Amino acid sequence: MEKLTIKGNWNEIAGKLKQKYADLTDDDLLFAEGKEEELLGRLQKKLGKSKDTIRDLISKI
Repeated sequence: MEKLTIKGNWNEIAGKLKQKYADLTDDDLLFAEGKEEELLGRLQKKLGKSKDTIRDLISKI
């Protein structure tokens, strides 16, 4: 399984995700070091996409 890598400022990435997916909340996008799987799980549940798709989405922002 590929580990989630976040390039740049997470606040900027979270803002872009919220623009693209208006139903995401700040709580959905809460990121803490070492809690990548928890973040992916929340986004997977909210967006209905696979973890791999979400990883790709985040890496392309």
